[in-house]
Amino acid sequence: MKSSPANGHVFLLKLDLHSGVPVYRQIIDQVRGGMASGTLAAGDQLPTVRQLAVDLEINPNTVMRAYRELELGGMLETHQGTGTFISDKKVSRNNAERERQLDQLAGEIAARAGAAGFTVDELLERLRELSPDSTKRR
Repeated sequence: MKSSPANGHVFLLKLDLHSGVPVYRQIIDQVRGGMASGTLAAGDQLPTVRQLAVDLEINPNTVMRAYRELELGGMLETHQGTGTFISDKKVSRNNAERERQLDQLAGEIAARAGAAGFTVDELLERLRELSPDSTKRR
């Protein structure tokens, strides 16, 4: 997906069908990433469900699921007849949401590592090496 938001940046959405991460989740994560980086700002319009499905060559229901989850999370607003826009509301996450996101990230990383032939132990070891507190815990 290519979008030219009001802030002048071009937002690209790319799917990795071999990552082990569901397509709808990739859409959600990339929209969130665009918001976090400032590539997508409040008021920016996203492509229609139909257009994004055509651009990415995926089922429109997949796009609808991603948009719906983003909307329920307060990140998108859909206006009948005009489109889907990045919300200007500040989203606050409670501890349960943070835990859910961490669980999801851990699961996705483990799935991707497994698909690439790495074990969870190898992944944990590398994460420990990346930690600023590099004392090994076993």
